[in-house]
Amino acid sequence: MAGVLVPAILSMLLSLAAARELFNRPGIVPRARDGNSPVTYEQVPPVALSLGLPGRLARAGRQQGSIRVLLLSKALAAATGVMFALTLAPFFPGRFGPLFLAGAGCAGFFLPDLMLERAADHRHRQMIAALPDALDLVSVSIATGRSFGASLLEYSSAGRGPLAFELGRVGRDIAWGVAQETALADLGQRVRGGQIARLCSSLERSRRLGSPLAEDLRRQAARLRQDQRRLIEEQAARAAPKIQLVIALVLVPSVLLLIVAALVANSDLLIGPVI
Repeated sequence: MAGVLVPAILSMLLSLAAARELFNRPGIVPRARDGNSPVTYEQVPPVALSLGLPGRLARAGRQQGSIRVLLLSKALAAATGVMFALTLAPFFPGRFGPLFLAGAGCAGFFLPDLMLERAADHRHRQMIAALPDALDLVSVSIATGRSFGASLLEYSSAGRGPLAFELGRVGRDIAWGVAQETALADLGQRVRGGQIARLCSSLERSRRLGSPLAEDLRRQAARLRQDQRRLIEEQAARAAPKIQLVIALVLVPSVLLLIVAALVANSDLLIGPVI
């Protein structure tokens, strides 16, 4: 029993220390905004910065969510895991009880992070799927004489989804005096992935060298469509062996069982009466 109480007391002390960090010296991060409001900043606990929670919230599209609420949810999930493990730990032999207790607490603590990463992956796939069409529309707007920031704002006002939100945020940053290089770097931090990184580097190279931006965007959109087509073909090629495996393991044995059952049911007709 003592082996179970020691990790429980330790987890309670760590929870108290984490709660103290909620009101300790705050850090400064940019605050997400809507509309045409300028850049503002908010104070967050230092433990949130060390855990990378602002970046996770931004990648998941939950910029308006409170970081303190996320920290409290992590602490609550960890406490729930510990309490659940306390009811089962006495049934584990030897030292497995404290290990199960610690593992349950850690699993509960990192469960909100897992949910945020899943949401970020889904949001990233949506943005990459919409990126070629968005680049085509922005290139058409730039070809009419609008600036890059104004073209992004126009696409954001007419489009929907996470990509329209992120591109509109870049356009608002540029409109409020943020350098294009800084705005694109912030976009690369919020939206990870090779496609966005190549887009940001292409835009910055076009700005430095003075090359036609509309043409660069059209080439980038065509290259992205080729990459997406190649990815779909690769996924289709990988799907064929999986389908064959399902047929071999499920459909063929079921058909053979039906044949064997029919043969057994009609064995007297096939073999004849036994004398």
